[in-house]
Amino acid sequence: MQEERAKQDEQSFEQKIAHAKEILEKLMDPEITLSQSVTYYKEGIRELQEATRLLENAKLEFETYTKDEKEQT
Repeated sequence: MQEERAKQDEQSFEQKIAHAKEILEKLMDPEITLSQSVTYYKEGIRELQEATRLLENAKLEFETYTKDEKEQT
């Protein structure tokens, strides 16, 4: 079950990073308006914050697992 959740988080992480890259490409378009730029920027920041949260959760889970493994040996 944890492996399944980790796999879903990983996919979500990968999707969020890919989406942030797409947003960055949109921001580089010289034809977009200031309003569109602000909207894309906010959306990109949200995606990156969520990706960071997923990464931190995975790191914590890994650290907890390795700590438990060391204590058992």
